[in-house]
Amino acid sequence: MASMSFPNPLSRDGFFGPVTATLDWCEANYQFSYYVAEMANSLSNLFTIYFASQGAWCVMKERLPARFLVGCIGFLLVGVGSFAFHASLLYEAQLADELPMIYVVSMSLWLLYDYQIGFDLSSMQTKLQVFGLVLFNVFFTWSYFLYRNPVYHQVVFATIILSCAFRITYLLKWSPIHIRSRIPDDKKEQVAKLFGTGALTFALGFLIWNLDNVFCDALTKMKPIIGWPAAFLLEGHSWWHFLTGLGTYFMFIGTQYIAVCIKDDHRKFAIQSHYRLPYVKRIDK
Repeated sequence: MASMSFPNPLSRDGFFGPVTATLDWCEANYQFSYYVAEMANSLSNLFTIYFASQGAWCVMKERLPARFLVGCIGFLLVGVGSFAFHASLLYEAQLADELPMIYVVSMSLWLLYDYQIGFDLSSMQTKLQVFGLVLFNVFFTWSYFLYRNPVYHQVVFATIILSCAFRITYLLKWSPIHIRSRIPDDKKEQVAKLFGTGALTFALGFLIWNLDNVFCDALTKMKPIIGWPAAFLLEGHSWWHFLTGLGTYFMFIGTQYIAVCIKDDHRKFAIQSHYRLPYVKRIDK
């Protein structure tokens, strides 16, 4: 069983008892509250919850297909599960964080492969795709229960993210003309910009998370010197939550936009902004 544990002189025992998760992060445990194991890593998930809620609100307001709302709810569950994981450091809460991550990204990949006109689930191709999606998630859940290695989860998650990026590139540049021609060039640029911005933001979060792992000892010594709340800015995993939440939001909006352009009439939709966050707006309400 792989684990990531950083001896931290500021850590102490708390309400949820010993750590049972396969991961423990650089932030000191129960430093600020007897009831919250990692304060910054827990509260930083509020950004993810906000981005997911914003996405769900826009989907409902614009009356977009229900599959997008399901994706936003899954995105929201990632934030809630991650909050519970970092607040307790219990293995059960870790699963509530990690499993929805796989469910959401695998659903996004399905959205990019379902290119038939219309958003109903009546065609045999769509039914087979949904069956394959469910079967994959059931298999991964079962295998992750048996093989409790977080590296396994991270590899699968990264593989699906990269597959989404390749699929977006294929649809915009190399797909058959009867698919590619459904999206005008200006909207292809918008999709590429949305997904590219999200991917770069996500990658930056990944970089900071790994720097937090590598330089944990040095950062731990610096935090008391700087003092709180300023030292919260040195919690690299919290930055991972913020940046990956924002990056996921942008990538999901890009996925929504290319899906409605391919499966519907692109003239019915446009990209607008709400509090500087993009969303898909329906023109023909």
